Amino acid sequence: MGDLIDALQWPAMAITLVAAWLVGSLSRRKRTWGFWCFVLSNVLWVAWGWHDRAWALIGLQVGLFLFNLRGVSKNDDDAPAADSG
Repeated sequence: MGDLIDALQWPAMAITLVAAWLVGSLSRRKRTWGFWCFVLSNVLWVAWGWHDRAWALIGLQVGLFLFNLRGVSKNDDDAPAADSG
């Protein structure tokens, strides 16, 4: 089981890169998908970090998870566009 959890860092890294690519898109839909990919990568990084007792990484991922949920809500098609913030 330890080897499986150790291997989580690779899909977590790949999903993080895909998410960054999508978030940089001009398409609102792709940006929203990017934030959801970031959420998935946050979960994978926390699982890996818990196994390796990487507490700072877990703290970072929890913070980024909250920011990514904010990104999802701000990119929601029904949300009004804002000029700032």
